[in-house]
Amino acid sequence: MGTHGQWAASWATAQTAPTPTDADASAGFTDTTLRYALHLSAGTGAGVRLRFANPFGATAVVVGPVAANGTPVLFGGEKEILLAAGATVVSDPVEMVVPDGGELVVSMYLPGPTGPLSFHRNVHATGSIGNRPTNSVFLLNGVDVPAAGRRVVAMLGDSITEGVGTPDNANLRWPDQYAARFRRRPAVANLGISGNRVLLDDARFGPSGQSRFDRDVLGLPSLRTLVVFLGINDIQQPPSQTDPARILQAYDQLVRRAHDHDLEVIGATIGPFKGWIRYTDALDEVRSDVNAALRQGRVFDRLLDVDAALRDPADPARLRPGFNSGDGLHPNAAGAKAIALAL
Repeated sequence: MGTHGQWAASWATAQTAPTPTDADASAGFTDTTLRYALHLSAGTGAGVRLRFANPFGATAVVVGPVAANGTPVLFGGEKEILLAAGATVVSDPVEMVVPDGGELVVSMYLPGPTGPLSFHRNVHATGSIGNRPTNSVFLLNGVDVPAAGRRVVAMLGDSITEGVGTPDNANLRWPDQYAARFRRRPAVANLGISGNRVLLDDARFGPSGQSRFDRDVLGLPSLRTLVVFLGINDIQQPPSQTDPARILQAYDQLVRRAHDHDLEVIGATIGPFKGWIRYTDALDEVRSDVNAALRQGRVFDRLLDVDAALRDPADPARLRPGFNSGDGLHPNAAGAKAIALAL
């Protein structure tokens, strides 16, 4: 059996390039140890392996020594590895036991100077850079466990999938709550990036869902199901996409490319956002038109009706009051649970 069938992505994050306001990622590190506390969706009784990537880097970076829950992580038997610019590397398997929903603490030494690094700006879990806290994760973009027949699901999304609106360090993002529904948890890859769109790239909010599809989605081992939950930022972020057909066309293209790799594709309707700072009735009409087309069932293999799960019956353009994190757009932990239960 090839590697593709042996491993399953139990934790993942989608990377972006740093902007000038991202001081740490822009400057990089010298003689620095980074630590991350990662919540694994699927546990393991056999071991884990780590994936590191620097798709937006311009120079090679030395990574290591690395440890996971205090156990040394090796690369071809060596304590460090040279991560080439634009490349991905995977570690040797590390023997350990981690329960479903368990924590993995990864420490990574960077001798540097690294130069600017690919990173994820906010994973809504607190790690450290030396002795100071950070919610960013640099270079590390995946933790795999033995597949052992588990279902593997990736969520290609924006801030709602990333976890905005749910409390940090609580593991109440909707992908986390989805995994927790099952006695034998699926391996879930959270590929949410705040501000991300399906159509347009953005310096801060990353490559669009279409642009990053090959790297972020197809790069995952043993993937069988993809959830596409993008579109609200295409509508509400300037420049706003006001033609529903353009958004639907982008969804269709993602489905076609996913089907080329035998993936099941579940599409999400776009949730309510009345009360958000850029809400207008005209933009909400675009959202409603997209959702109406998705409910006809001709785009995705299955539908995750986020809109129906979250909307206020008294005012369907708004989030249900008990699901509103306070900004009108992002659901709180209870709203995230409603999404998880709808899938």
